Amino acid sequence: MKRPILITVSLLIAYGVSVGPLPIQAQPYPNRPIQLVIPNVPGSVLDISARLFAEGLGKTLGTQVIAMNKPGASGTLGTDMVVKSKKDGYTLAYTNVAALVYARVLNPETVPYDSARDLEPLGLHLFFPVGVTVQEGSPWKTFTDLIDYARKNPGKLRAGTRGVGSTDYFNLEITQSLTGAQFTHVPFKGGESVITALLGGHVELIYDAFSKSVPHVESGKLRILLTTKKTRDYPNIPTITELGYTQDLLSPWYALLAPAGVPEEVKKVLIPAIEKTIKDPELKAKVEKLEGFIVDYKSPGDLKTLMAEEYERGIAIANKVGLRKKN
Repeated sequence: MKRPILITVSLLIAYGVSVGPLPIQAQPYPNRPIQLVIPNVPGSVLDISARLFAEGLGKTLGTQVIAMNKPGASGTLGTDMVVKSKKDGYTLAYTNVAALVYARVLNPETVPYDSARDLEPLGLHLFFPVGVTVQEGSPWKTFTDLIDYARKNPGKLRAGTRGVGSTDYFNLEITQSLTGAQFTHVPFKGGESVITALLGGHVELIYDAFSKSVPHVESGKLRILLTTKKTRDYPNIPTITELGYTQDLLSPWYALLAPAGVPEEVKKVLIPAIEKTIKDPELKAKVEKLEGFIVDYKSPGDLKTLMAEEYERGIAIANKVGLRKKN
């Protein structure tokens, strides 16, 4: 009986030596909660849209996506947190064009990252159009009327924006460059102050979020002459290129990014999941009820191109109007 036992033991030892210890299989991504960093305060429109998206992405991936607010420094504080996070796909940014482009255009010395180098684009979620708005009782029935008057009366019309460096301000500068019109810029701190100034007659026109003007249009107090993006409910309001100009105005946008260097196997899961979530009809309907958002998915490649184009355009405008020292 001893010989069969010895043979069996020998075979087991040989098998164990030849096979070796079984490797520990890495669990596929994602296998734990994902943190979505929102570089703005709770209750802001960026925060609200991000939280809706986080809920949808969690359902798509089958894991929890936890929204975390990290406001400060025009969105750059939270965005920088993601840049410096572990490159494993478990910390993502839901951030805006201000943090990715315009903060770097105007204050490059205070932004600790290079968006093109330090962040991995994962997809663009939405745009929100800016409107050029006047009082309903003004003599300008169309954008062309407004520009004709401004050309003949340089500097007479006061144009309100959310301040130097805002997307609205850049749109004012682009308008002047394209049309030859000249306005007197009146900057405000944002919020409702821009609309309030127009309603009170302190400025003749404003560049501000399209959705803010809509209630006052419906009440017969304001008229929107131009939009930076076509809207479903106001299809007759033109964009500037529809009027024959060669360049579109800017529309602010929100997008998803990861720290540069995230593994390919993570991106292969994450990018399709983000696209599926953004295009989900139920989520799209919820998001588009907020602040006049236009859900318009763009691929990582398209987002990267958009960031580069807006950065170069912003640098050119900032140099032209003296907001930035030329290198």
